[in-house]
Amino acid sequence: MKSSFWKNYRFPILLVSGVIVGSILGIILKEKAAVLKPFGDIFINVLFTVVVPLIFLSITNSIIQMDNMKRLGKIVASMFIVFIITGLIAAAVMIITVRVFNPAEGFTMPVTQVEDPNPPKISEQLVKMVTVTDFKDLLSISNMLPLIVFSLFFGFSIKLVGEKAKPIIPVIEAATLALMKLVSIIMYYAPIGLGAYFANLVGKFGPELIGTYARACAVYYPAAFLYFFIFFPIYGYIAAGKYGVKSMKYLITPMITSLSTQSSIATLPINLEASEKIGVSEDVRNIVLPIGATAHMDGTCLSGILKIAFLYGVFGMNFTGIDVWIGSIIFVTLAGMANGAIPGGGLISEMLIVSIYGFPPEAFPLIATIGILVDPPATMVNSVGDNVAGMLVSRIVEGKDWFKNRIVSNN
Repeated sequence: MKSSFWKNYRFPILLVSGVIVGSILGIILKEKAAVLKPFGDIFINVLFTVVVPLIFLSITNSIIQMDNMKRLGKIVASMFIVFIITGLIAAAVMIITVRVFNPAEGFTMPVTQVEDPNPPKISEQLVKMVTVTDFKDLLSISNMLPLIVFSLFFGFSIKLVGEKAKPIIPVIEAATLALMKLVSIIMYYAPIGLGAYFANLVGKFGPELIGTYARACAVYYPAAFLYFFIFFPIYGYIAAGKYGVKSMKYLITPMITSLSTQSSIATLPINLEASEKIGVSEDVRNIVLPIGATAHMDGTCLSGILKIAFLYGVFGMNFTGIDVWIGSIIFVTLAGMANGAIPGGGLISEMLIVSIYGFPPEAFPLIATIGILVDPPATMVNSVGDNVAGMLVSRIVEGKDWFKNRIVSNN
């Protein structure tokens, strides 16, 4: 049991331990902790260096590995509609939450490097998010979302070319494996890098920064569990009426598994079993749940809004205005769907936030730490939400009585 717990939680424990040790050193050393800053900067710089090829290769490889791209077009179309709508709702819920409870209240960093404290209108923001004017701009960390879009279409194009494109597939696969290994090597340094960064940060700004993280967690955890226990039954009712609400009992095991493993992929076998018990047809669950494990990210949408609002507060900016809110909702929904296919997708999402909103580089470790702290409930919402999505897709594809011919055998 102990070895299993350590195996599942080893990396987050080491990261949090690094942050704690660094924070203690910052309190003790105060301004002298600045001597440790270069060790933190090395970690951040290396991550930003590897992120561009990581995104391109990982997403392209995930697309070319798909075998069922032409199967059940109605299921796939319905699935992505459900993913987008539930993601938008989750993001909107967190917008309301952070408007009531400011996650960064009482703490600001007087940094003057924020590029654009007044984001452009929604239409301009969307164009900037997904396109660039020159191919070379795709190689910049400031344009990662356009790179994601390019990688998706490049992967689809390889599949459409077919036989003639086969020689490039092993190259992409091998390069992806090599880069994933490089990322795993870099992450061994993460506890030291984050610890050094926070030693300098706490030494400079004081222990009140630690209290700010406690507040951010106090905002996220209740919001995530309320979303889970309120909106999932609502989705279940929309999908299958009273039976949909009653079928929430089958989600207990996936819920516990996802909290323990902090992995949607590790929870997938349990999710498939639960989905079968609920009565979701084999073709629906075998498409929706595996893709949902990497593309359906309601918990990530919740945490994405929290991170954006947190940085707005930390850097003394007002997280207000319809344009800002709607732009943030659309951004976290699209980024959440795209990042799931990437190893360390949470870190990529945080880099996207920093680059899209023009925050200074030191903003990245701030929200990376939030990502670590809120990961268990975020994974729970991400993973278990795939079962609910399967029910909604069944309702769209098969009609309102989709579950009735399966209830007897499953109960």
